[in-house]
Amino acid sequence: MLLGRSDIYISPLTLGCWPFGGGEYWGAKSQQDVNNVVSASLDMGVFTFDTAEAYNHGESERSLGIALKGRRTEAVVISKISPSNCRNMRRHCIDSLQRLRMDYLDVYMLHWPINPLSVKHFASDEQVIEAPPTIEDACQQFDELKKEGLIRSIGISNFGRLQMEEVNATGVRVDVNELTYNIVSRAIEAEIAPYCLENSISIIGSMGLMQGLLAGIYKTPDEVPKHQAHSRHFAHFRGAETSRHQEEGCEKELFEVVTRLCEIAGDLNIPVAQLAIAWILKKKFIASTLVGTCNVNNLKMNVEACSLALTDEIEALIDEISLPILHLLGNSPDYYEHRSKSRTY
Repeated sequence: MLLGRSDIYISPLTLGCWPFGGGEYWGAKSQQDVNNVVSASLDMGVFTFDTAEAYNHGESERSLGIALKGRRTEAVVISKISPSNCRNMRRHCIDSLQRLRMDYLDVYMLHWPINPLSVKHFASDEQVIEAPPTIEDACQQFDELKKEGLIRSIGISNFGRLQMEEVNATGVRVDVNELTYNIVSRAIEAEIAPYCLENSISIIGSMGLMQGLLAGIYKTPDEVPKHQAHSRHFAHFRGAETSRHQEEGCEKELFEVVTRLCEIAGDLNIPVAQLAIAWILKKKFIASTLVGTCNVNNLKMNVEACSLALTDEIEALIDEISLPILHLLGNSPDYYEHRSKSRTY
């Protein structure tokens, strides 16, 4: 599918590269495993790769660059700049390119909107937090990078409707917005997805399998690792010190949905992960869904989901059973902050 109004085609699945290079969140990752999954991805038609300078302190980019050696021209590579680093975007872009061992990025994204709460998660300098760069300045730098040939397309991530309108007002063309979207995270349906459709902005959905939850890996909230249980889906105490939202969550409803999905998948004789992916790809506003794995067998299973054609009846049933969670969590697409102070609006 074409990305926005660019000439870049992306695959229905985007390989999430956050785990690449290892780190505190995901643990150690073998470079050979990364090499294997990247090579298999390209062979299976998954040629879009998503990384960021913030992932494992740049090690994700470095690992992906090693894995793509000799096959760069077959890939569409997305990387992201942190909102705290937008005063000198060119330097950070070049740093990313050096880690990736590349001459250009296909897509360069602003990882989160530029506001004090967002910047706070990427910087400790109070001056940077209180006086971040403007979106106008950031967009101008994006445009300069594109004219210089360092990037082919401009992207944003986690931007809401009002924030996209601010970007649009700068006159800089944005081709893609990357946002959380899955069966139990549907906030973008209300305003963000319609705006993107109206303005030819493609959506890449992230967290397609909710880090394994929608693959049926966990049966109870207690089984979910604490560092992965810090979204508003979970009670605020569940993620210990990593939970910032201080909301009550919807754990009962969440695992009721997982149970129902497993039943539906069983009736269809497919893995529940494939059901979750196929549901996302059936949505007309989704250009690609991001799924992370360092396992070739899991990758193969995820790729097979792209050829599944869910009926309208199955789609509507999943919409219905997940509706209580949408009502409980509301239309704030920032699942990690209290809905009253969302970084996305």
